[in-house]
Amino acid sequence: MPDSPPLLLIVAKCGFVMCGFLDVGAAEKLGVVAAVVRGVKTFQHVLDGRVVAATAKAKALGVSEEMKGAEALKQMM
Repeated sequence: MPDSPPLLLIVAKCGFVMCGFLDVGAAEKLGVVAAVVRGVKTFQHVLDGRVVAATAKAKALGVSEEMKGAEALKQMM
């Protein structure tokens, strides 16, 4: 998408970690396991970045706002 920040999403077995481009509120309404890492421009940034929000289903799997994206993905495997 020209003139736009990158849209990043890494999918795990039962959920995903997404960039701030996507809406965690919508993910919550849809009842999916999801976490958000903001301010990222590459997939490595998603893995290294801190989770800033997570859906209730992600939190039930142990995803917290203190973990990095890679740790959240591990919880979703």
